[in-house]
Amino acid sequence: MRLLPIHDTQARRILSPVSGFLSEAGFTHSLTPARNCTYGCSYCYVPTMRIQAGLKPDDWQHWGEYTTYKTNAPDLLKRELKPDQLIYCSPLTDPYQPAEMHQEMMPRILEQIYIHPPKLFVIQTRSPNILRDTKLLQTVAENTDLRISFSITTNDDRIRKIFEPRCESIPDRLRTIEELRAAGLNVYATVAPILPCEPPDLARLVVEATANPIIGDPLHIRQLKPRGATTRDAAFKILDHYGQPQWAEPGFQTQLLEVLDHEIRALGRDFATGPKGFSCLTQTPSSPAWASPAPAGPKPSPRSIRPTGKP
Repeated sequence: MRLLPIHDTQARRILSPVSGFLSEAGFTHSLTPARNCTYGCSYCYVPTMRIQAGLKPDDWQHWGEYTTYKTNAPDLLKRELKPDQLIYCSPLTDPYQPAEMHQEMMPRILEQIYIHPPKLFVIQTRSPNILRDTKLLQTVAENTDLRISFSITTNDDRIRKIFEPRCESIPDRLRTIEELRAAGLNVYATVAPILPCEPPDLARLVVEATANPIIGDPLHIRQLKPRGATTRDAAFKILDHYGQPQWAEPGFQTQLLEVLDHEIRALGRDFATGPKGFSCLTQTPSSPAWASPAPAGPKPSPRSIRPTGKP
């Protein structure tokens, strides 16, 4: 992959107190090491937040075309880290985006997490680049509750290529999860956003890949979320182009979640969405307060849940 431009800036602070979604999930702070993400996924909600996400106009107008690293992040952490914090890294960019292999920001951040451990540190990524830091992650996990939330968006890599062409393949992600778990690290599968898929196949993939509850969320749509972040128009155009607009319709999404919930629970694993789902990242394994009972009644019909055709 061609390396896109990397810029740098000095941040005034690196840990942000959270509100809304992340606060409801139980986090106290977020950590975002850069502005703009070179993965540039078609559906990414971040550029729709604009100033609210700390972006500048050039960021949301040219999303995915470059990234700007907060080069003083490790120094800021020295004074901002506290023992009672539950930190989510990162809600606005993938901390292991391709530029990270050149920038090497995460090792410096992880060193500070080790020296000044918070109560919990969660890394949200979809990138096999995280394997570079396996030994350092193992060391950090000795001092704090370290959890890795790994994004698996579909069971079909043809779909992945359409919606997130700069991201690594689904098989590569599954192998990464396997290696992280073999290293003794605590990994969760996050099915968010749920791209066109075959729910039974996706359920089997994520249940077989991990040992923790499964987290999920459909594409954000404005009908259900009148304010704040929403899916980028680029993803809706892709759905329309391939004749699959229903994946952004409320009724279809409700059915999709029912089917996926049933399939995952039938395999013996818990499943939840939204803040309730992400709260499993802040709960102790022995007290999953977010969990809900297995669905009763007949199995929901997946007859209208279908992936897109070949690109």
